[in-house]
Amino acid sequence: MNWINNYVKPRINSIFSRRETPENLWTKCDDCGTMLFHREVSENLNVCTNCGHHMHITPRDRFSALFDGGVFNEVKVPAPITDPLQFKDQKKYPDRLRAAQKSTEENEAMLVATGEIGRTPIVACAQDFSFMAGSMGMYVGNAIIAAAEEAVKLKRPLILFSAAGGARMQEGILSLMQMPRTTVAVQMLKEANLPYIVVLTHPTTGGVTASYAMLGDVHISEPNALICFAGPRVIEQTIRERLPEGFQRAEYLLDHGMLDRVTARPQMRDELITITRMLLGLSPAVRGDLPPPSEEAAQEEPEDADIPLDDAEEK
Repeated sequence: MNWINNYVKPRINSIFSRRETPENLWTKCDDCGTMLFHREVSENLNVCTNCGHHMHITPRDRFSALFDGGVFNEVKVPAPITDPLQFKDQKKYPDRLRAAQKSTEENEAMLVATGEIGRTPIVACAQDFSFMAGSMGMYVGNAIIAAAEEAVKLKRPLILFSAAGGARMQEGILSLMQMPRTTVAVQMLKEANLPYIVVLTHPTTGGVTASYAMLGDVHISEPNALICFAGPRVIEQTIRERLPEGFQRAEYLLDHGMLDRVTARPQMRDELITITRMLLGLSPAVRGDLPPPSEEAAQEEPEDADIPLDDAEEK
């Protein structure tokens, strides 16, 4: 009887009460192959703690780390026609959209939001490369125009995070038309004397690089990001020559005058606060002077939202 109570019952209980170990506790770095604990990677904004490799990060996670207290308000983007060309390859275009929406839990490839960074009101938009390679379609064009219009209305700077494989082939010429449309949107900001800052992330290629991604007042990039119009493999096959080491990477473009800064993701927020306040002619941000904004306060736009912070304080 003692044998049953002391051995058999505990053994049976341990078998039936055994918990399954989650499979997503560890993440493997794509560059160095190190196994990283998921919480450690998340706290470091999806940057490898061993080699500094910048892994993919969603726009929502990026905004949560960017805005004060992780609080931001989404800006509604007009929805375009779903499938204007009735395009079909291996799948129908609407089926591809639904699959991307299910895997990313987002409506489209760009997220637009308003909020504050270092007590500085801004408008921000970010592309999601995991949504059909962040390709530029009519929705992305509408999102950038909506972000520019919101920035002009609120008199705030616009910060854009680019990540794209180029134009969306399923929308054909309509996707290429987003290049001049977004160029006009950027011009709206310049005419309103509002700063436009672009953060180029890995990868930024194709028509995105040939339009709004390279029209900023300041261009910052994450380390080792691929930034190009045509990829290095295509260029090598065309000119039949071997390209320089690190060609079309962020550090190469910085050395050749195409970028202003290369900044690691954990330091990007402080960098953007400094540059934004400098372009607005505001005094440097004071760290830790105020608590993060509450969600209720973030839902309400201040009456003097269009007044620079220094002027608002004087009034």
